[in-house]
Amino acid sequence: MNRVQLRFLSVADNVGLARVTAAALAGQANFSLNDIEEIKVAVSEAVSNAVIHAYRGRPDGWIQVDLELDSTGITIDVEDWGVGIKDIEQAREPAYSEDPERMGLGFVFMESFMHGFDVESTLGKGTRVHMRRFVTLSGELSRDAQ
Repeated sequence: MNRVQLRFLSVADNVGLARVTAAALAGQANFSLNDIEEIKVAVSEAVSNAVIHAYRGRPDGWIQVDLELDSTGITIDVEDWGVGIKDIEQAREPAYSEDPERMGLGFVFMESFMHGFDVESTLGKGTRVHMRRFVTLSGELSRDAQ
């Protein structure tokens, strides 16, 4: 088992920091290169959402990424203390975004690339995205993960 915790300001450049850290930790397990790419996309989307939506581009908000690797896979929590999400179910709908400049696919990517995905949010207090990706063997979930 291994754990990493990152806490950084809501600066767009820190999306890459979170991506690289997740990839480095996932690289310690039996994930394929494709698995690692999908984990990186999911982390990028979660952190980008915090930068863009939670803090509305303000560079002074905090984002925390907790990663835990065990024999069955990787667990990733991305938390912010921003504005929160009014309607989580609506926000999870494909192509929904309060920002007309955005495609609204962040949650869709996170959910499709991970084996477990959950969002908790409170208006005015922030959002926590919880994701889990299991190590797979030939496309099947490992016995430990089932």
